[in-house]
Amino acid sequence: MIVFLVRRFGFFVLSVLATSGLIFILVRLLGGSPASVLLGEFSTPEDVYALEEQLGLHRPMIVQYFEWLGQLLRGDFGVSFYSGIQLSTLLKSALPVSISLSVGALLVGLVIGIPFGIASALRSFQGKGSLVDFMSQIGIALPIFWSGAVLSIIFGVSLGWFPTGGWVPWSDAPVSTLRHLVLPSVTLGIGIGSVLARFVRTAIVEVMRQDFVRTGRAFGMSVQQSLFVVGLRNAALPVVTVLGNIVSHLVGGTVLTETLFSMPGLSRMILGAVVGRDIFVVQNLVMLLILYVLIVNLVVDVSYYLLDKRLRV
Repeated sequence: MIVFLVRRFGFFVLSVLATSGLIFILVRLLGGSPASVLLGEFSTPEDVYALEEQLGLHRPMIVQYFEWLGQLLRGDFGVSFYSGIQLSTLLKSALPVSISLSVGALLVGLVIGIPFGIASALRSFQGKGSLVDFMSQIGIALPIFWSGAVLSIIFGVSLGWFPTGGWVPWSDAPVSTLRHLVLPSVTLGIGIGSVLARFVRTAIVEVMRQDFVRTGRAFGMSVQQSLFVVGLRNAALPVVTVLGNIVSHLVGGTVLTETLFSMPGLSRMILGAVVGRDIFVVQNLVMLLILYVLIVNLVVDVSYYLLDKRLRV
């Protein structure tokens, strides 16, 4: 166990160094000096030189790189060039929004995907056509902006049950925050649950065709008993992989969802930095997102080790 964790953590550190180096180099290749990108096309050489001095861009590249990594490790994410506000201050307001939306959407996806995936698999063993497969296909095909607009019109405008946009911090009114999260979480969670349901169904059907399940059935176990005794644990491996990919790609879904529901989250913050050409903010934010994805992959690998005894032999 310790050897496995040390090996995976070492690979994680190497991945962080490789991706951070790639991001650092790409930012420096954006059509010349980063200072000229920040100042715009009408900047003078004197202005560019002065900003390069201020940002320390005349020092060796390797020194700049390790200084940047050191700042990230200390939690110093720099200052926005245009707003003059510390990026850590902006993150304190944006991260709770994106994390809340991601967790809410994931919970909705799990509530939809796992029970309906199991029900669909059981119906396939009984030789019945499954409505779940059809509904999950529709859920996958629905665009986020369309399903979000429909949910807002029905449950926000017509019925008035939930707010159709905006955000209230958790510290101000937790109940109001939950009400603001319902529609965005369901909008994003429908697609997650639909994808998860299909993979849960496929994984269970594949496992239930294995010899050890047939042996259990031969000893008098029903389909439901064999599923819950031996099927779910063995079917969990591919589901964990898919779930890891879903969690990794949640940020992409939150871009549209946060924009649609006017939520001041991390995705809108990234878009604002890209549009405003605030490249050092973009560099730090992209690094944070890559770190998030690498952590998710590390958790998936450890989950594999815990679920599959063959990896521990």
